[in-house]
Amino acid sequence: MLAAVLGVAAFGGLWVYRNFIDAGTPGALTTVTIARGSSVEQIGSALDRAGIVRSGTAWALKARLGGDDTKLRPGTYSLRRNEHYSTIVDALQAGPAGQTVQVVRLTIAEGRAIREIARDAGRVGIRRKAYLAAVARSRPPAGYRATGKERLTMEGFLFPSTYELAKPASAASLVRAQLAAFTAKTAQVSFTAAHRKQLTSYDVLIIASMIEREAANAKDRPLISAVIYNRLRQRIPLGIDATLQYRLGSWRPLTALGLKLRGPYNTRTSLGLPPTPICNPGIASLQAAAHPAKVDYLYYVAIPRDPQRRHFFTKSYAAFLAFQRKHPA
Repeated sequence: MLAAVLGVAAFGGLWVYRNFIDAGTPGALTTVTIARGSSVEQIGSALDRAGIVRSGTAWALKARLGGDDTKLRPGTYSLRRNEHYSTIVDALQAGPAGQTVQVVRLTIAEGRAIREIARDAGRVGIRRKAYLAAVARSRPPAGYRATGKERLTMEGFLFPSTYELAKPASAASLVRAQLAAFTAKTAQVSFTAAHRKQLTSYDVLIIASMIEREAANAKDRPLISAVIYNRLRQRIPLGIDATLQYRLGSWRPLTALGLKLRGPYNTRTSLGLPPTPICNPGIASLQAAAHPAKVDYLYYVAIPRDPQRRHFFTKSYAAFLAFQRKHPA
């Protein structure tokens, strides 16, 4: 019986190898970014999305069984589609510095919306329309579902970071790298506490995007998160103007006409979260959105002319109004 089981396992492993590892001829060069802290399974997924391997699961399994899952270095690599297993392992163990491919570097700041990233991509020769087309062809990672009636969009999933792309840079490679970084970074975030409060992972991403646009001081992030949670729980409109700015397509201060805009992005008049993220947040805002501070604040306002760009927080509406009267913008 044991021999039969071992025989089936060996046959299965051989089948995986023949059908998913080193099957076919390597093709065109493409880039893949391996985020720092990625597991071998996450690396396999990134290689799979980039078309470098036929099955990321099979690649990761072979790496683990063969002991090749150690010393795999993060960074941006230029590899061929359908690349040979040993070539991939050698490259990832040597690190990106071991490659001779010319690369360009692009830094995407936290809090940028897709429309802004499309403009940023022009700094490395990626056309705006090409980037938007690559985003449109992509799909959000598994495990996220829409909050309301509107469908899931790519806003929020295109992780802000510094990317090294093989020259000439392609829109598809940049989008793949951003999605791989998002998957790797969110693996560090526990959504359990939010789920207990009946919030989905997508809700947390939406909250993180609002925190990213609102917080100018790092210490304010969990406090702003707490205000959002408290207002949701008490069914008070969030009153976050950044959601309206996103809908209007500009981060400029709102006009009286802009404040009258109707719809779910007007969180002054609509209860609950906006239907989508309003930007692409970084890891600090994601952590704050998943783990708000344990305070009872319901209001906050920027402290005028504060060199540390902090906010004043309070539970009392009267105290909120008094602060505004004492410290006019």
